[in-house]
Amino acid sequence: MTDPAKRYDRAYFDRFYRRRRTRVHSSDDVQRKVRLAVSAAEFVLERPIESVLDIGAGEGAWHPLLRRLRPGVEYVGVEPSEYAVRRHGRRRNIRRGTFDDLDAAGVRGRFDLIVCADVMNYLAPRELRAGLAQIAKRMRGLAYLEIYTADDELEGDLDGIDLRPARWYRAMLRDAGLLGCGLHCYVGRAAAHNVAAMEGGW
Repeated sequence: MTDPAKRYDRAYFDRFYRRRRTRVHSSDDVQRKVRLAVSAAEFVLERPIESVLDIGAGEGAWHPLLRRLRPGVEYVGVEPSEYAVRRHGRRRNIRRGTFDDLDAAGVRGRFDLIVCADVMNYLAPRELRAGLAQIAKRMRGLAYLEIYTADDELEGDLDGIDLRPARWYRAMLRDAGLLGCGLHCYVGRAAAHNVAAMEGGW
């Protein structure tokens, strides 16, 4: 279950995203993720992406990298941290909201690429189920969803993390109508015809 007492304040972002010795990702790591997600979405869509929804956007680290790759892309970030939204919300189009209630955050329409990195393993089953259903409803192309299981070795912020068996996550994703196609990438049923049988499964 998500820990309501956990503080996603400046000290948290300094520790896990900015300080060289304690951060969980380098800027090169994030750039590789962005390039992967954009390329995969454009492969599925067969055109350049035009819109991105970033759920659990944090300080919007994906925003400048996406704009560098696709200058005209529309970016919408959703983030529960009051600190991150206050600091970067206006400049990077990040609004306050949670994974499981995108409607309340004012997220409308469908997106070519939906991103959720470093978030899903901290959610309670109810939150995860509700959020995946909302993602499936808003997908036009591809979703990049980082999910780790009890079989994975992790480093970083492990406070409050809940690692379940891979089959548990697969069932949750399948119920939401999301098809895995490798490297944290998923498509909905409408785009499943662009995924070869050997690349994924329900």
